[in-house]
Amino acid sequence: QVHLVESGGGLVQPGESLRLSCAASGSIFSGYAMSWYRQAPGKQRDMVASIGTGGRTNYVDSVKGRFTISRDNAKNTVYLQMNSLKPEDTAVYYCNGVWVATMREYWGQGTQVTVSS
Repeated sequence: QVHLVESGGGLVQPGESLRLSCAASGSIFSGYAMSWYRQAPGKQRDMVASIGTGGRTNYVDSVKGRFTISRDNAKNTVYLQMNSLKPEDTAVYYCNGVWVATMREYWGQGTQVTVSS
């Protein structure tokens, strides 16, 4: 079992950057495939970026070239570097972990990102 806690959200202007962090505890972090999801008001929760246990990454088309997902297994942390932020990036961002040995899924509580002038 793993407990996930997001941090790093906030209010920024268009074009600025944020780095989100997701700290994991309670299990072996390297055994989890990690993802970032986001959910805007009235919208479904969609995957933004993912990184596998071997380091393979995937991104939704709308963030390619702007967002970078990475992980530091020694710190039990996954990051989402968000550059050139746009108003449409405004959402609650959630950390997701899948323990690949059993495919069990875990969620963080979310962190708010607001991009506005």
